[in-house]
Amino acid sequence: MEIKEKIINYIKRNRVSTTEVADCLGKSGVLEGLLPLNPRHFAVGEIRYLYAIQESNWPVHEALDRDPVTDQVVFIDGIDVNNRAIIGDIVSKYILLYLGNRAIICSGKMRDAHILLKENYPIWCGGVSPVGCFNTPVDETEFARTIAERRDELQGSVAVCDDSGVVVIPKQMLTEEFYQKLVAIEEQEDIWYDCVDRRKWSTYKTICLKDYLKEKAGHE
Repeated sequence: MEIKEKIINYIKRNRVSTTEVADCLGKSGVLEGLLPLNPRHFAVGEIRYLYAIQESNWPVHEALDRDPVTDQVVFIDGIDVNNRAIIGDIVSKYILLYLGNRAIICSGKMRDAHILLKENYPIWCGGVSPVGCFNTPVDETEFARTIAERRDELQGSVAVCDDSGVVVIPKQMLTEEFYQKLVAIEEQEDIWYDCVDRRKWSTYKTICLKDYLKEKAGHE
């Protein structure tokens, strides 16, 4: 099993939160402004990068037709879309149900909110709007460098999504060392809850002073 799959499986199996993942990343990695459209969903997976540009979602449709993706987290980037909603219910249904992907992350807005809410899709986005993008071909030449940089940054990285938002683990961080950080932070959380819930310690004694480490040292 390669390390990326190992990390994804561990996060999924243990439902490691975005808060814990961000802590493992040195309290970083959040995609600002992206929140769940529907609450109480959890998703983790490799990112497939798509984009809409110049007020058109044509490249999204084209990319999904040319190279359908499955069992991933589909990230749709809004570049120069001027606050228009990027996709709506039909494209969301196609991505999630027919192609079988884990979640959608949209850096911009979504449309058809009434249907997306009713269907309870796992979507994280920057809001909603009834005014959508056009379905017309575009000339991407002006933005080629931006697209390439964003794709290189996001595609193949791992997204973790829950009620707190979206955190991305960069490709270069998908290592055995990072996996061990995830294991360690899960163990730490268990210890903290035990100290506060069972031992009735204060959070100061538990989290700041870490008195449980002194106890451990005393037993060695």
